[in-house]
Amino acid sequence: MKTKQRKKILCTILLYTILSTTVIAQQHQTTYPKVTGYVGVIHPIVSFSTDGTHTNFKDSYVVGLPIGINIWKSDKIGFSSEIVPFIKATSTNSKVNNVLFHPGILVALGDGFTFAGRLAFETSGRYGITPVFNKVIKKNKACSYFVAIPLPARFGNDQSSTYGIGFQFGISF
Repeated sequence: MKTKQRKKILCTILLYTILSTTVIAQQHQTTYPKVTGYVGVIHPIVSFSTDGTHTNFKDSYVVGLPIGINIWKSDKIGFSSEIVPFIKATSTNSKVNNVLFHPGILVALGDGFTFAGRLAFETSGRYGITPVFNKVIKKNKACSYFVAIPLPARFGNDQSSTYGIGFQFGISF
């Protein structure tokens, strides 16, 4: 082969390599804002107040069913809005006893951990904040499974302030 032909072939291979690498890199980039949704189940475990300690499963069982949407501004920070109907079951009946509106900010902490700083507005007349620590435990192509520890603090409605701990698990997509 002549030197000119070798240079053309080499330039063509080099150009093809650069362009294909750029295309592959662009295919793996996430574009923002990124919208994700999730559903889950939350079990309040215990709450503390000046009136005493209340544990779930003792006299009644309370379960929440959170439904939410996350809007990630970047890979580090986002906004979340969640609605959680709570069902209370006793030995004689069961009913939706509260609905929680739960907007907040998301901060990615790395290694699948996320912090959610949420405001809390309940139909029971209570309000407050809920710091939530979340961990993705299994990530698939179409969805992720997560666990979370919410730490609710509630005030108002002529009741004692309460502080609690819960356990949540769910799926995001």
